[in-house]
Amino acid sequence: MAALTYWTDAEPLECVSYLPEAPNVATFTFAAPSGALCGHKPGQFLTLELPVPDGVLHRTYTISSSPSRPTSLTITVKAQESSLGTRWMLDHLRPGMRVKAIGPGGTFSHLEHPASKYLFISAGSGITPMMSMTTYMYDAGRDPDIVFINCARRPSEIIFRERLEHMASRIQGIELAWVVDGTDPYKPWTGYRGGFNQLLLGLAAPDYLEREVFCCGPEPFMTAVREALEAMGFDMDRYHQESFSAPVGETGEVPEGVQLDEETKATVEFATSGVTIECAETETLLAAARSAGIVIPSGCTFGVCGTCKTKKLSGQVHMVHNGGITEEDIADGYVLACCSNPIGKVSLDV
Repeated sequence: MAALTYWTDAEPLECVSYLPEAPNVATFTFAAPSGALCGHKPGQFLTLELPVPDGVLHRTYTISSSPSRPTSLTITVKAQESSLGTRWMLDHLRPGMRVKAIGPGGTFSHLEHPASKYLFISAGSGITPMMSMTTYMYDAGRDPDIVFINCARRPSEIIFRERLEHMASRIQGIELAWVVDGTDPYKPWTGYRGGFNQLLLGLAAPDYLEREVFCCGPEPFMTAVREALEAMGFDMDRYHQESFSAPVGETGEVPEGVQLDEETKATVEFATSGVTIECAETETLLAAARSAGIVIPSGCTFGVCGTCKTKKLSGQVHMVHNGGITEEDIADGYVLACCSNPIGKVSLDV
């Protein structure tokens, strides 16, 4: 029997199906052209290189499928008014096309925080990691203990509603609570209405103090969830959130004892490209690369997504990241270009 092989981001992914989910929302299924299996932790993300008209654009998306179904993986995206990459995907990405993907990455997974009871709280497309984790536990065949709260503007915009209700109807232990701002015309609604608040939390999950909480959605929504939990005495060590926006009060902070001087110059060598550039040590490696015309893929630009992970061949950098790189990668000489400042002379494998 042939040995199983797993996809790595050295191989582009091929889009094999496209499914509209809701207004401005679609799920894209990808598979490795080589037939390699897709391995990731439920809740992790990928960064896609999208060929938009103005050039390559890197965008980070959570994988909505579960690794318990490894022959493919899915990305479910929602376009906002200002979306560039996601709008390109909805309008142009179709089966047969191939895109480069970087990852998977991230630690937002229930496997990182084992518990007997979970509370998943999401809004909009923030439902995607919760879908992955719930599917993983459903596929295990044992009854889980999940309370799943999802907020949307109206019932027709609840992503994965039918699939989640199907899973909840097949096993015990998945309790669903849909919360909407308003209803759809001529369609009765008997679920919750309004925004997320302490009263809703108590009604949907009376035993919330006993649960491991995972939250994903727009930043104001996650702020409201955090504040509600804190006010009700929840142990915030058991609260986890997925965000591709800069953590407030963290990004850019320099630990005591490290002084970066705008007047002090550093030298960055891009060894593979044969380019060397001088820059201030307050400039990041990513900014230095762009100044030199060197392309380092990047997503969030503040140390969360890990897209700009780069091998450092020599030299010293000061890196302040927000979880986008593991201690193992750091020990192996990797840095995140978006949040690393060069000190003296630094050589990168780029």
